[in-house]
Amino acid sequence: MTDSRTLVVQSLSYQHPERLPFDFPEKYGSDFYWAGMEPSPDVRPRSGVDEWGAVWANIGSMTLGQVKDFPLKDWGDFERMTIPNIHDPRRWTCLEGVRQKAGERFLLGNGISIYERVHFIRGLENTWMDIHTAPEELGRLVDVLVEMNLAAIQRYAELGFDGLIFTDDWGLQNRLMISPDAWRKIWKPRYARIFEAAHAAGLHNFLHSCGHIVDILDDLIEIGLEAIHMDQQENMGLELLGKRFGGRLTFFAPVDIQKTMANGTLEEIRQYCRAMVHTLGRPEGGFIPRWYTDPVGAGHKPEAIQAMCEEFLRINQDLPAHFR
Repeated sequence: MTDSRTLVVQSLSYQHPERLPFDFPEKYGSDFYWAGMEPSPDVRPRSGVDEWGAVWANIGSMTLGQVKDFPLKDWGDFERMTIPNIHDPRRWTCLEGVRQKAGERFLLGNGISIYERVHFIRGLENTWMDIHTAPEELGRLVDVLVEMNLAAIQRYAELGFDGLIFTDDWGLQNRLMISPDAWRKIWKPRYARIFEAAHAAGLHNFLHSCGHIVDILDDLIEIGLEAIHMDQQENMGLELLGKRFGGRLTFFAPVDIQKTMANGTLEEIRQYCRAMVHTLGRPEGGFIPRWYTDPVGAGHKPEAIQAMCEEFLRINQDLPAHFR
């Protein structure tokens, strides 16, 4: 039987894995072992002040908080801004022996966002304005985060990690938050640096990004993204995603968390599972189902999670039939 680590790599590389690798709650199992710096410079606390000086508060049911006060209000303060030390040994002691703990599972390391962290530091409206009024200063801040990722990549590689993932939600419900041209000018070359460094270090590239992001998926594929961790699909459409990107990008995704998973019947959830396999996956690979790890905040009932996980496991028992 093929081990978990190999199955994930085969799916990412379109090498005909014998089953769909997956990432489910402990009850159902996972082919992944997630780990990262502790504390991470990209931590998003429920409340309090993070290492950058951003003030967080919680909105209620969600696990995460949101920034209520950002530290870099004026670019004149950039040189005095607090930048966490990525090399601080305390961040890395928790990862001693992590390869052994992961065993045969795919070891996925958490990186640092280069868009979300920018607006946590600068403020969202300011960030959008900076794209047009202060692109050089904005680029300097993004580069700080890129360099932190490059340092993390080297450490992860030394520790035996298999992949890198970080979180940048780029989409609104029906379009990108900023113009694709602005994204290509400021962020695309920075993503390319991270993806290139990860590949050079032997790591596979994952990115979490939700919302309507089809306008930049071709670009991300071009510069080396292998897997998109995508919690929403219905606002873009499974058929569109599969037709345009299937076979070129691995979808690491649960049943759509906003619609079907939150409001669908159990049978609708099962049908959606089958549709995901049929439209996003290929016999050679390209689809890895997972669950959403804040089900309470998203309004996912235990029976819905059970229906999704069990359906994907059932599909794995007769996988070729779903690609006919």
